[in-house]
Amino acid sequence: MIAMHNRLCRHTFMLAFLLAALATLTACQQETSAPTAADPVNAPAPVAPDSWLITNVIVLDGKGAPGVPGSVQVSGNTITGVGQLEALPGETVLDGGGQVLAPGFIDTHSHVASDLADFPEALPAVSQGITTIIAGQDGGSHFPLTEFQAQFAAHPAALNVASYAGHNTLRAEVMGDDFRRIATDGEVERMEALLLQEMDAGALGLAAGLEYDPGIYSDPSELLRLGKLTAQQGGRYIAHIRSEDRYFEKALLEIIEIGRVTGMPVQISHFKLAMKRLWGKSHEVLAQLDAARAEGIDITADIYPYEYWQSNLMVLLPGRDVNDRAELELAVNEIAPPEGFWLTQFDPQPEYVGKTLAEISVLRNTDAATALFQLINEAETMTAETGKQADAMISTSMIESDILTLLNWPHTNVCTDGGLVDLHPRARGTYPRILGRYVRELHALSLQEAVHKMSGLADEHMGFTDRGLIQPGMKADLVLFDPATVIDHATPQDSQALSTGISQVWVNGVSVFADGAASGNLPGVFIPREKTKS
Repeated sequence: MIAMHNRLCRHTFMLAFLLAALATLTACQQETSAPTAADPVNAPAPVAPDSWLITNVIVLDGKGAPGVPGSVQVSGNTITGVGQLEALPGETVLDGGGQVLAPGFIDTHSHVASDLADFPEALPAVSQGITTIIAGQDGGSHFPLTEFQAQFAAHPAALNVASYAGHNTLRAEVMGDDFRRIATDGEVERMEALLLQEMDAGALGLAAGLEYDPGIYSDPSELLRLGKLTAQQGGRYIAHIRSEDRYFEKALLEIIEIGRVTGMPVQISHFKLAMKRLWGKSHEVLAQLDAARAEGIDITADIYPYEYWQSNLMVLLPGRDVNDRAELELAVNEIAPPEGFWLTQFDPQPEYVGKTLAEISVLRNTDAATALFQLINEAETMTAETGKQADAMISTSMIESDILTLLNWPHTNVCTDGGLVDLHPRARGTYPRILGRYVRELHALSLQEAVHKMSGLADEHMGFTDRGLIQPGMKADLVLFDPATVIDHATPQDSQALSTGISQVWVNGVSVFADGAASGNLPGVFIPREKTKS
């Protein structure tokens, strides 16, 4: 029995040895044989169907570094490679034609969201290279924010949207029509509750519009209380400050104090010196802001490259007293010169649209201050009757030397302050104007500095960490443009003219603009505030 058992063991061992040898021989044959397309072991791994490579481009990474020739690889909505890359088998390859590839531009002060439901392709914005817009500006925001998010998810747009919670919106929700006064403690508490709700919904922070109703009536202590809550939630503050002209110095101190007390980042919206007595003082203003930053206050700004702004007529009268003749005279002499002030909306007499205050004064056979008095009264009467804003104007109140100084401050990024249905040229021309006029023609900025102010710096100022740069892991928001030809064409006389030189724009890896036209793709997403890690 023992001998039989030994023989069986030997046979079993020999069989196992032969099987192992056969397996080794098969493996060696596979390693030495040439792979074929039908060989499932050696065939290259297939690439994702939405993977593509753009080659022959000058890559500007958005950090402010000089451009580098190379390629960028995208898979899905994410950048997966940057450098001298070879296409993977089956990967779509685009030739950039030696043009510049930059991160998509982030518009930190935009009014585009108001009309996205009607114009989801957002042509005025994407044709400039804008891939993300920041809503909730000048104190006005969609409320509640969760409702806007749901609508945007159901009906997306060509670009991404993030939003602040608007102080004016919160104030109006709490105080209704009884807003021409300082809020009570109880009313501010209710504003705080609504603000907390909006922050929980992903708002970036608190946005103020302190030259507008109802925020103009708020006490600075109200903003401080709301600011402290915003800071506790890891948010930030952005403001159309309380005055851009008469009381500019005091308004600047207010936003600096909010930054000092709360410790959160604070940003001045559409930075400007919009009054003759302020012209030429941009260096003094920046010295004040640099001193605040040296103190540890994280104060920044955004700016658009035009000498004129757009708003409603009543903004010219911060006291809201249309019968104050001295204020009317000051407005037309120092802030809104009649020849540089024209109407972009006037519902009582639509034929006035496009006309200057000087021309309207002649038509009415009166002086400019009296004509302004009449226009404001007529517009306010119609607004009261209809419940809708009945007027808008553009006023030339800045000078280019100040714009250049403020733009060159290391902490100023670019914005448009424009919408989709807009008669101000900034709505279609801002970013190409920076690239064409301020970079190529005036040499006021280097190309990499300008792109940094449009992408990486704007990204930093809004608290994003996954956009605004070209590097692996970032979202594939990209713009391809020709630095030799990019330029704006919109003017006050032809405000609807699109810019040229922007060749193609991608949002989350999907083309939204090419060859001068919107693609019809709507890949935009809502970007909530990134929650602070505890």
